[in-house]
Amino acid sequence: MAGTGVWLPEPVTAQSAVEDGHYDPEQCAADDLVSVRVASEDSAPPDMAVQAATTALKRSGLDAGDVELLVHTCIWFQGVEMWPAASYVAGHAVSHDVPSFGLRQECNAGLAALELAARHLASGPPTAAAVVTSADRFGAPMIHRWSSEPGFVYADGGTALLLSRRGGFARLLSTATEADNSLEAVVRGTGFQPGPTAEPLDLAGRLGHYAKDPRRLRSATERLAGVVKRAVARALADADTDMESVARVVVPASGRSRMDWQVETLFGIPLAKSSWDFARQAGHLGAGDQAAGLDHLVTSGAVHAGDKVLLVGGGSGFTCTCAVVEITEEPHYGTEPPETS
Repeated sequence: MAGTGVWLPEPVTAQSAVEDGHYDPEQCAADDLVSVRVASEDSAPPDMAVQAATTALKRSGLDAGDVELLVHTCIWFQGVEMWPAASYVAGHAVSHDVPSFGLRQECNAGLAALELAARHLASGPPTAAAVVTSADRFGAPMIHRWSSEPGFVYADGGTALLLSRRGGFARLLSTATEADNSLEAVVRGTGFQPGPTAEPLDLAGRLGHYAKDPRRLRSATERLAGVVKRAVARALADADTDMESVARVVVPASGRSRMDWQVETLFGIPLAKSSWDFARQAGHLGAGDQAAGLDHLVTSGAVHAGDKVLLVGGGSGFTCTCAVVEITEEPHYGTEPPETS
């Protein structure tokens, strides 16, 4: 890993969302979030990704000509229907002739793209580099960010990770992906539609439809946990390490109750070892939680040379990609703040 980049808009406090009637007070108390990043209506997600990728490339010290692949990830509308956002990001952040592809696998897309990019570089020339980006803006009226899905508050922003065979401030020791495709039914809802709906996103309603049979929901939760545990175990084993040897764990950014379940129940580690301190200030960045969380650990000086960081993804479907990263040197940009609006 030769560079990270993050573009985040200004924060909106959870308390102000409660006062404005957008955030249920009881849900706010359960989530225990401080703030969420919210972009203006004229902020286009691909431009956020361009800013993040430009920062990552600058920090890496590499030449744009070394980048031979860009993978752009997202989970929501990118500004234009049936349009290759990845080509825009690559053309504006790297070059017009670098191959670029978009990847959609819900909130696991960022780490899935990281794994695919790493495998691509493994067979490339010794100077090869690749960029993985994410970006989303969860705007009204199609998404009610404070209430679309209990336990998650959607945040806006762009992220980037730059991989290079030349080296960098960290080494990607391993990746692992596990899946249970039968779990797509959890968020499918009542069935297929002939085209995009004009109704706001209602993930809670879809989950409620699936959860009409409590036994089915319990089974789905157990299977989901099994997928995550298998991915984590394989990533740690392939990196020849264990959870006790990991300095920090970056997980999907959720509210406190879900975070406790992820961190303490699934992994058996204290909350302080997780990315909760950043997540409760930023909100859920879709496919970008892991890249933004790693960037925060590095730029805030929370990790140092020799530390190992476990990145854990998860996306409806269900897929889970995990990665183990070892910090090999102190990044020269360690005291820089992230790019903001």
